[in-house]
Amino acid sequence: MSNEKERFINRIELSTNTTFESITNLVDGSKLVKHSEIRSFLSEKLGLTYGDANTLTHYVLKSDGVSLAEGKSHNQIVSEIYSDKKNVLLPIHETIMSQVELFGDFEIIPKKGYLSLKQKRQFMMIGPKSNTRIEIGINLKDLINNDRFIPQPKGSMCQYIVKISNIDDVNNELIEILRLAYDQSD
Repeated sequence: MSNEKERFINRIELSTNTTFESITNLVDGSKLVKHSEIRSFLSEKLGLTYGDANTLTHYVLKSDGVSLAEGKSHNQIVSEIYSDKKNVLLPIHETIMSQVELFGDFEIIPKKGYLSLKQKRQFMMIGPKSNTRIEIGINLKDLINNDRFIPQPKGSMCQYIVKISNIDDVNNELIEILRLAYDQSD
């Protein structure tokens, strides 16, 4: 179990005074199968926020990226994210990651359809947005005054996104911003 998942489950168990096993049994006994129904059920039964109930539903159903990645190598996970027509984007992903790996140590957390990179906090997300484009989410305290980096609404998972369609989009400007995000995430 990943550190992130373990911390989340511990927090939920403490706040609800219910074990994860009991929660899983509660969901099994409900006979509900749809994610949205289970999320609403857990929110109502345990008094959870939408976000906590949603994450807990993924963990119970084992539909979160971490559960889906269990027992798989990093290469297998990346291959699944960039499968089929998205495979043409893999060289761009590998180029970006080869530069980011030079920054230092960080954790890679597989999610459904993308990777989350973090030190103490997430500094970026990377994955295919379509068959022709990778999207990088960037968490950065500083204001980026550049049209290429699209500000996201308050409360979004990242403050900025940048769209990458070809290898030429991976330039010094992008790597410098990613480095700044990395430095601020420690």
